[in-house]
Formats: sequence, C-alpha cells, structure tokens
Amino acid sequence: MTLIHKLVLAALAACAAQAQALEFRSADVHNADDYPTVVAVKQMSELLAQRSGGRYKIKVFNKGALGTEKETIDQLKIGALDMARVNISPMNAICAKTQVPTLPFLFRSVEHMRQVLDGPIGEEILKSCEDKGFVGLAFYDSGARSIYGRKAIKTAADAKGIKLRVQQSDLWVAVAAAMGANPTPMPIGEVYTGLKTGLIDAAENNLPSFEGFKHYEAVKFFSRTEHSMAPEMLLMSKKVFDKLPPADQQLIRAAARESVAFQRRKWDEQEAKSLAAVQAGGAQIVEVDKAAFQAAMAPVYAKFVNTPDLQRLVKAVQDAK
Repeated sequence: MTLIHKLVLAALAACAAQAQALEFRSADVHNADDYPTVVAVKQMSELLAQRSGGRYKIKVFNKGALGTEKETIDQLKIGALDMARVNISPMNAICAKTQVPTLPFLFRSVEHMRQVLDGPIGEEILKSCEDKGFVGLAFYDSGARSIYGRKAIKTAADAKGIKLRVQQSDLWVAVAAAMGANPTPMPIGEVYTGLKTGLIDAAENNLPSFEGFKHYEAVKFFSRTEHSMAPEMLLMSKKVFDKLPPADQQLIRAAARESVAFQRRKWDEQEAKSLAAVQAGGAQIVEVDKAAFQAAMAPVYAKFVNTPDLQRLVKAVQDAK
C-alpha cells in the first residue's frame, strides 16, 4: 500500500469518526453563562472530547431553554434528553435516598458536606437513582441556602406566617412549615415576579442564585439561616447511557468526577463575587439565631427519615469526621 493510499484511508477513517460523533444535550436553568454548574459541564465536555478522540462532547442549554428542572427530569427519564444539572430536591420523590443530603442542618460545614458526598455515602445515593432511569454522575456544590425577603428573619418566630417560596418538594414544604412559614412551592423562574408583586414574602436559596436571578432587586434582607447545603446533581438518562460501550461509560463517569473540583473552585469564587454584588445593590446580610431554627426541625426528620435504611444513612453522615 502506497503512502498516498494510507493517507486517504486515514482521512476517511477520521471523517467516519467525526460523522459518528455524539453531542449530548445537557440542561441547566441558571441564567449566567459563567455560572459554576454551567461552566463545569462545559469543562466536562472538553475532557470528554479530548479523551474520546472527539467522539463525544456536550452542549449545555442553560437559561431554562429546555424547560424547568422538573420538566428536564421527565425528559431524562424517557431518553428525550441526555443530561441535566438539577438541584437534588426535585429528585426526592423519585429516589428516596436523595432526601438525606437535602435534610436541614445535616452537614456541619462545607468541608463535611464535600467529604461525605465524595465518599461511599455519596456514591450510594447517586447509584440509588439508576433503577428509576437516572445515572447519577456527580454532585456539585450549591452552597448554603438561606432566607431572603422583605424583612429580616433573625429567629424562627420571625418566619411565622410569611409566604415562603420553596422548591416543588414535599420535604421543602415540611421544612418551611416547621419554621412556621406558609410554604409556597413554585419554579425558580417565577420567583422574581412573585417577590416583586407580593405573591410571596420571601424565598430561600444560595447567594449566587439571590444575585443571578436578580432577586436582590426585589427584596433586600438576606437572613443567613444556612439551613441546608443540599447539593446539585449531574444526571444522565439511563436509556442513553446504557446504549454506550462500557469503556465509554467509564470515560463519561471519570470526566464528570473530574469536573467536580473545577465546579467547586468556580463556586467559591462566585459566592464571594455574589456577596459583593448584592451588598453593592443594597442588600443587607442578616445574622440569625441558627439554634432556634435547628430546634424546630425535629418533625421534619421524624417524617422523612422514616426507614431503617434512611436512618442508617443519616447516622453515617453525622458520624463522618
């Protein structure tokens, strides 16, 4: 075979490989193109493209372009969407073990949360979603969630009777009710208008979301309850995943795991930027009596940590050093 023939065959092979390249579609509701979860999945795409010889990459559709988190979860289930980054809370009703890292005041610190989710407990929770149609690839940081609204909330008594937006999750409804608030479930995309019009008095989320969704323009008191460090989940449709060769499945898992450290660096940077931005925009950061809120959470644990398996997992998290 001549050199020319070899070059032609190599070119044809390269073209064939490009023709077979798969571009996975991944959804995210966050508006900013540089939001930590958005750029983390883009970084994962770069890793995947390098290691697969260009056979795989990921296109991120953020700003809710592919629907709400609940809608993208439904699409993943049937294989109509390849991947999605979602908060863990909408998964609570689907995979029971995802309730554990969502629980209020479970983690002692960011370091404790990261250690737990990076270890066997986190892996067990991710794997628990597979028989429901979802491959859990990674946990991303979502910071500590706090309450923001029209007035300062310094104690649980201050939360009594306020209309508090929560995620569309039974657990979050129970958390708000335990605080004495009137829980109002709604998608994140409706919160700005809800705060502006007075449909709701307050919401609860992390600092980057308070800034990124412009909620600080509508309400000015950010009460640092830090009542939950519920993480984000990076999920892939099991229908899509199962069609891939085992070696390629491992490539995807490895790229997802490596994107976690990148996301956390971006997250820490974003939190500092967001704090400065909301304060410059007139928001007040209010310190609170966390013990009063924590003491009110006993009914939540009694209701949701209701099987020996969940009780085992909660104890394992609490015992983790």
